[in-house]
Amino acid sequence: MGTPFIDLLALPCAGASATMYLRWRRSMPPWIRVVPVELPGRGIRMGEPFVEDFDRLVAQISDEHAASMRGRYALFGHSMGALLAYCVAQRQHALAGPLPRAVFVSASPAPSRRDPGRFVGKDDDAALIADLRKQGGTPEEVFASSELLRLTLNTLAADYRVCASFRYRAGEPIFAPIHVFAGREDDIAAERIEAWRREAGDVCTLDWFDGGHFFIRQQEQQVIAAVVRELTHRFSGADHVATASA
Repeated sequence: MGTPFIDLLALPCAGASATMYLRWRRSMPPWIRVVPVELPGRGIRMGEPFVEDFDRLVAQISDEHAASMRGRYALFGHSMGALLAYCVAQRQHALAGPLPRAVFVSASPAPSRRDPGRFVGKDDDAALIADLRKQGGTPEEVFASSELLRLTLNTLAADYRVCASFRYRAGEPIFAPIHVFAGREDDIAAERIEAWRREAGDVCTLDWFDGGHFFIRQQEQQVIAAVVRELTHRFSGADHVATASA
């Protein structure tokens, strides 16, 4: 028997759209079905208003992807997306819904170690552009195009308001494996990354990658390999029900 199909719901970082994961579909084995999650106000949902309240956005993501989350699924999120992914899993746990087979959190401090205040007041263009430059994940063509830059800044400002609205609530850990990815040159202190272990009621692993906040692009194939490794490990036993050839 082979490895079962699984949907990998992939949540974008602040200021980005689902397109940041489109290339992953070509690099993943066929039994991992990448589902790039598009948030309101960007990409193919450009005509919709931004959702700027964290809890409301988590609930909307959960409702919109309820069908995927009734089957085998895992969650992946980068930066803001990591926090959203974890809180989607936490909501599933609270509602006694099906839990993800794994939660991948990339380039994010643990929820208990976040500082929502760092996002407050960052809605003027100069501050937003400075952050984009500092994080290093924005292509130069975005800065060269006034239209693209405007769209990016509007999205980033809305997402910063989402992050500022997050409030940590200590509760039961989720009983799903948490796999933490971090960049060695990112400016997030190691102990804020390692604090993810306190959120896990099950397995928690930590992988370090060369690069800064956007190591996910600099080391894309290594990141994908780590995701495949962990999901393969999760399905290496008796859970082999469906096969990639089914």
